[in-house]
Formats: sequence, C-alpha cells, structure tokens
Amino acid sequence: MMRWLAVLFTVLAVAACATPAIQPPLTPPAGFAGPALEARALLMDDGARLPLARWAPESGEPWAVIVALHGMNDSRASFRLAGPWWAERGIETWVIDQRGFGEAPGRGIWAGEARMVEDVRTAVSLARARHPRAVIAVAGESMGGAVTIAAFASDRPPAADRVILLAPAVWGWSAQGPVNSAGLWIAARAMGDRAVDAPEWAVRALPASDNRMELFRNYRDPNSLISTRFDALYGLVDLMETASVRLGDIRAPTLLLYGANDNVIRPDPMRRALERAGDRPGFRTGFYPDGWHILNRDLQAEVMYRDVEAWLRDAAAPLPSGAGAVLPELRDEGREARD
Repeated sequence: MMRWLAVLFTVLAVAACATPAIQPPLTPPAGFAGPALEARALLMDDGARLPLARWAPESGEPWAVIVALHGMNDSRASFRLAGPWWAERGIETWVIDQRGFGEAPGRGIWAGEARMVEDVRTAVSLARARHPRAVIAVAGESMGGAVTIAAFASDRPPAADRVILLAPAVWGWSAQGPVNSAGLWIAARAMGDRAVDAPEWAVRALPASDNRMELFRNYRDPNSLISTRFDALYGLVDLMETASVRLGDIRAPTLLLYGANDNVIRPDPMRRALERAGDRPGFRTGFYPDGWHILNRDLQAEVMYRDVEAWLRDAAAPLPSGAGAVLPELRDEGREARD
C-alpha cells in the first residue's frame, strides 16, 4: 500500500510541475507585409499559412461570406458539402485548417485559445477587405463553435455581422465531473504528448452523424487526425469551458443549431450553457429532431443549409425548417429522463 502511495505521490508531484504544451509563437519572416489572402491559404499576422478551401458563386460578387471553422481533429474539408450548396445561392464560404489540424502548422499540437481566437479575427478582417459589401458571418462547428464563442465573447470580437454555431462544443470542466477532470489534469501533465484513439466501441455505438459514408470518408482523409494528445484534450476542455460560460456574452446576432441525436455534445452541457446564456435580442436557436452532431454533413444537412441561408437574409424571419428553440426541448428531455 505504501509503495502505491509513493508512486501516486511521485506522479502527482511530476504532474504539478508540468504545464500542458501549446504551440510556440511564430516569428514573421523578414520583410513580412502582414496578413493576406493567397490562392490556397490565409497568411496570418505571425506569418503562419493556414490552408484554405473556398467555394464562391460562379459569377458576380457574393452577397454573403461565411468564414467557417471545423471541429476537433477535422480539417477544411469539413464544409465540402455545405460550401458548394451555399455557392449556388450566392454565398461564398472560406474554411481554414486551424492550427494543429489538417495541413496547418503544428499538426497534433494544441495552439491555445488566444492564438486560435486571433486567427479568427484575422480571417474575418481578410474576408471583409475582400468583400466589403457582403454580409460576413462566422460559422463554427463543434470545436470551431467553441472558438467562435471565445472570439465573439472577447473584448475584441471579430468584425463580422453574424455568428452561426453548429452544435458548439460546450462540454467544459464544469460539466466533466471530478473523475474526468482529475484524470485529464494528471494525464495532460504527466504524459501530455501521448496520443490516444477514441475507443472503438464508442465510435461504433456513439456515431457523430447518420451519414456513415461521410464518416468513413472523413476517417480515411489523411488530413484528419485519428489520435489525440492528452495535452490537446486538456486544451479543448479549457476552450469548451470558456464557450460554456461565455455564450451569453456574444453581442452579434447569433444562430445556434443543435440536433436531438448529438452523441458528442450531450443535452445536459448544452442545456447548462443555454441557461447560463439567458435570453437576449438577436440570439436564436434551432432544434433538429433528426439532427446529429455533424450537422453540416448529416443526411438531413440540406435542412440546415437552407436555414442558414434564410437567416443570413433575414435574421428575424422564421426558419424554413420550422425548427423550434433548443432549450425548451432539452428541458423536456430532462424531465422525461427523471420521470
């Protein structure tokens, strides 16, 4: 018994002295002229090149531009179905590989909330400069939604007109429970650079979407990350806590969409985040009874595409899907579970 206590004490002592890793800051090269839109990348303020996917209308200027942010371990390919659909309706979509993901710098290493937020500010500024007359929106999916919340709840929100949150990641420390929190705290410090896969049973039993072909394609995509470092998971939970607590601090018109079958961001943390946020003018939510977590690639994804287009045209008009508010649905689910 004493030996095990000694081992535990040693592990805790080592962990207490360590800090979960984040990507070091970059230094712009000599002669750096500042952020820029390139053919296949966005050049950030520190000189980093973030790979870019763009879908634009075939002719004429777009009336709206969506700067889209992918989820955890995903890449710019995450909006490959949504982008062409919106382009046919006059909306241009920009999707970057966020740092640590896809082909962006520091693959697999967490970039840190501050750096990810600054990249959103820069991307929006570039979109605004390229299309000054367009409605500029930021659409964040899952982790990208958490980054979006952190950016727009900050003291320097990006200069965008609208915010779209697709099943935003709000499963932070306050919703993790003491066992998960303590385990991840230790793992991130004692073996932060060790990467782990999601359990196979969880992948099969708790799919992120009903579009199994798209899940398979995403798994086979070389730009997707299959394994995740413990320190990156720690950084993600930190970010999700920010998103959960600060959702109500967004001041731009916001549309939050959530699916009843979301196996990743479960109803309880979403309900808590919405209850913290409260009601405010310009904050709308939509609940999809047939929706899953990856709303932009579900089998019913076109329902979401159409709602987003309509909301960008008129934020006060009813959504074409007729989707009701999220919080009443989650409260009803909670009551049914207790009965």
